[in-house]
Amino acid sequence: MPLDDGQHDQPGLEKLLEWVARGDRPAFEQVYARVASSVYGVVLRVLRDPAQAEEVAQEVLVEIWRSAARFDASRGSGMSWVMTIAHHRAVDRVRAAQAAIDREDRVARLEVHRPYDDVVEAVESTLEWERLRRCLSGLTELQRESVTYAYYGGYTYREVAELLKVPLATVKTRMRDGLIRMRDCLGVER
Repeated sequence: MPLDDGQHDQPGLEKLLEWVARGDRPAFEQVYARVASSVYGVVLRVLRDPAQAEEVAQEVLVEIWRSAARFDASRGSGMSWVMTIAHHRAVDRVRAAQAAIDREDRVARLEVHRPYDDVVEAVESTLEWERLRRCLSGLTELQRESVTYAYYGGYTYREVAELLKVPLATVKTRMRDGLIRMRDCLGVER
């Protein structure tokens, strides 16, 4: 009499998948028990990261539960169907990880500080100086001296008054009037 290995009365994986397709939870528990370690092994060989392999193996088993109705026994065994799903999921994870790395590289290349155009910068600076000189030339000589000493010489109003040998109030008036004319000439908004 042959030994009872306990599996002769158990349904095959194909039959269990058929039952799982109808929502049979106990059948899925049996499928899980039969394929979980093999699924993990296939996924681990592709991913080489135990934590990710566990995660993807779980995704595979959930997919088996959800898509058991797509299993077609005429196209192959239940185990080959399960292993194909596992392999595809693992490869998808590798591709997704590579795509994320590629995206990060593209973003990093975009964020690289691009040097500004020296020629454009020089032209703009020259144009600003020309405009400023034109506006300064529109001031009276006393206003121009006061503004030039204060803003380009770095002198205080009191020091400008001493340099020009005029009262402080006169320097303040010249500065105020000169700056108003400069503002208007340069088109600066109030």
